[in-house]
Formats: sequence, C-alpha cells, structure tokens
Amino acid sequence: MIGVVLGRLGVPLNSLCIRSLHDMAKTTKNVDIRPATRRVDMGEQTESDAPATPGAMEYDYTNFYFGAGSDAFALLEPFDDWWREVKPAGYYLYELPLHSAPGTRVDVEDTKTGKIRRGLVNFASYNYLGLSYRDEVKQAIKDAVDLYGGGSSGSPILSGTTALHQQFAEEIADFKGTEAAMIFPTGYSANVGTIAGLMRSGDLIVADQYAHASIVDGMILSKAKSRFFRHNRADDLDRKLKGFDGKKLVIVEGVYSMDGDTPPLAELVEVCQKHGARLMIDEAHSAFVFGESGKGVAEDQGFDDAIDIHLGTFSKSLGGQGGYIAGSTQLINYLRGFSRSRFFSCALSPVVVAGLRKALELARNEPELRAKLFENVAYMQKLLGEAEVPMGDSTSQVIPIMVRDDARVFQMGEEIFQEGVFINPVKYPAVGKHKSRFRMSISAAHTKEDLEEGAETIIKVLRRYDVCP
Repeated sequence: MIGVVLGRLGVPLNSLCIRSLHDMAKTTKNVDIRPATRRVDMGEQTESDAPATPGAMEYDYTNFYFGAGSDAFALLEPFDDWWREVKPAGYYLYELPLHSAPGTRVDVEDTKTGKIRRGLVNFASYNYLGLSYRDEVKQAIKDAVDLYGGGSSGSPILSGTTALHQQFAEEIADFKGTEAAMIFPTGYSANVGTIAGLMRSGDLIVADQYAHASIVDGMILSKAKSRFFRHNRADDLDRKLKGFDGKKLVIVEGVYSMDGDTPPLAELVEVCQKHGARLMIDEAHSAFVFGESGKGVAEDQGFDDAIDIHLGTFSKSLGGQGGYIAGSTQLINYLRGFSRSRFFSCALSPVVVAGLRKALELARNEPELRAKLFENVAYMQKLLGEAEVPMGDSTSQVIPIMVRDDARVFQMGEEIFQEGVFINPVKYPAVGKHKSRFRMSISAAHTKEDLEEGAETIIKVLRRYDVCP
C-alpha cells in the first residue's frame, strides 16, 4: 500500500494524495518509467500511440499504485527500475541514517557517497523542546532498564502494562485536565485506533483536507462515510455536515505538519455544536508547546472544554515515542476494548515510558523552554523574512520554505545538505503539485548561531535557484 511506503518517508497520505491516486487510476495508461526500460501495463495503449517518455523524476509513487495482471508482485520490478534511477537523483535524501542524537547538530550518513557528514545544523527533527537527550531523561531510561529490561513483551491488556504505564496515563490526564487518558505505542496507532474504534458504517467523519495519513487510515478502517472540508474553512465544514442525522465526528489538527498553521477553533466549535458533531483534535505538533501551561492549541485558543477527544504524540515535543488520547472516563473505558491498534499491539516499552515521564515533568516545570522555542521561531522568521524567503502562513515551530519547484527541489536539497544543513525536501504527493517545499523544524535548543548559520546556508542555495532575491 502506497501509504505504508510514504509513511516511512514521513509523508502524510492526506485527502490530496487520495484524490491524486483516484485520478491516476482513472486516467493512467501504459507508462514508460524511463528510457529503454520496462513498461507498467495499465491499459491497451499501443507503442505507436504512446506519448514521449518523460524523465524518471517526473513520476512519483502514485504512478506505481495500480497495475494490471494477476501477480501481486507485478509492480515490483518496474518500481525497482524507477527507484534505482531516481534514488541517487534526490530520493536518497530520505531515510538518511543519523549517527548521533537528534540534537541541534547532527552527524548524518550520506548514503550516496558513503561518508558521514558531521555537525550539520539540524532542522529536520521534531525534538521541539530538546528533551530527548537531556541528562535527566537519559538517566530515567537507564534506571528503568535495570528494573524492567528492554521491552514490554506483551499487549497492554495482558502482560504489557507496568506500573509506569499506569502512572504515565494518569499524569497525561492530569496534564490535559481530563478525567482519563490512554497510552498507545505510536501516534499513528492512536489515531487509527481511536477513529476506527469509535465510528462505524453509517456514521459520518469529516476531517480537514490536510489531515495526516493516520487520520485518513482510521477513517478508511472505520468504514464510516468520510468527507473532507477545505482547509480551515468553517463554512465548508458546515456544508459537509448539513443534512446528516447520524453520528458525526469532526477531526482537525492543532498544528498542520506541512504548513505550520493552526485551526480557527472558535468557528469550528460553533459549527460542530450547531450540528451535534463530536470534535477531535490531533495535537501531535502542538501539545506540550502551545498554551499557557503547554496543553496545546485548544488551551491556547481557549477551547479545551469544547474538545471531545484530545489526541497527541510523544515523539515530538517530549522527544520519545508513542501516542495518547485524553477525554472522559467513559470514552477511555470504551476505547480500551475497541481500539484494535492498541489492543493487539505490544505495549510501549517501559524504558521509553520512563524517559517520557521525566520529559513531561521537565516540560511542565520549565515553561522557559516554550518561551525559548517561540523566541527562536520569531528569530528564524525574521532571518528568512529579511531575505524574502517565502514561508507560507506558519504560526508555529514548523516553517515551510515554499520553493514551488517540483523539478528542482531535490537538487536544492542536495546542495543544502552538502553545505551543512539537514532539512527535509517535500514534493507531490505529500503536498500539491507545484507546492514543493522544505519543512523546517525549530527547537528550543537551537542557539542563535545555529539559526544564523542554517539560515545563511539555506538562503544562499535558494538564491542560486531564484527562489528569493
């Protein structure tokens, strides 16, 4: 499934991707994937009818989603032919192995040359508060290893729950100000398990069109009727909910991972209440960062009590792994039995939980981390803004650098990487056609020197390609 492949690249298979796959399935004929190589047989087009063969970089994963024939492996060889050509041309920039902690400076293996590039300024990691490598967190992990060993060795409902898991769930509920909370092994499983565990065939789910792949997959697994409303448009949400009398769930995100903007909760809450729809917010990129006490965007905008399901991850601001949902005791009790992604998965390692508990304690006790983060965000926006670098509408620590050059974004990325900055290039189908970008993640741990050096390098490369003057 293309979503699995894209997920490994950190690419959300959102509604945009789904539409592109559907369109591709309707229109794709025989496809030459590169000159003098094989053909993916997807129709009756003859060689004489075939269009001129474009370069391999003009294709992407969506072109290999559907194929004719009875062999489930039929697409593997043509995909591999394409992959062997495009990987060294830019796709190698994904899945580069780190040889250091995800700090503000990282050592990264260049798989194209085999060399390790050391001391790169890191704008690729989600370690927003710089907690994953704090001495206190590492010590908590070491202490837990001595007591619990490496893993849980069981599902949460059988032998996988430890005292640490129970304590941590209670601490998350206390932090979020809800009656209860439940821990999942990943943020992906939290979304899939919550949505598919709650909604059924005949129900309606309406999500923002930029919803993450895990939300989309949860919608698909639930078998409920699924719709998407235009990004942050309450009027379109109103239209999508109108006239439906059954169970309704609306899903938004706290910070959208590719654009860095936040939802207009006042307008969205009003529409949900008008139609009797429950509201779920995925605060993967905003929990522990936004709000007076760090609860997230819902707190920051004053709508904590209007949210029915609070969901988030531990892999970003807390620098660990896992996900959670928080809400009423009744909700948690129900989903304990119906969230299959948790019910049938091994529980999160107690070693990881120990580190997360300490990271949560630090995040709660050190509000200056959040202040420093947004100070760094403002400084980076100033540096890029003065150079007239296009940044979209971000209001968060996720800053999209909008190059809008699908054909050359990998070339730019390669030059930025070679000149000392680790940052992720993103192109279709993760974002729309001609909306390619670099996704920059800012951390509270970045120094002023890190930010200046990184900005200078990025701006220098972008100027070569006339992205900024």
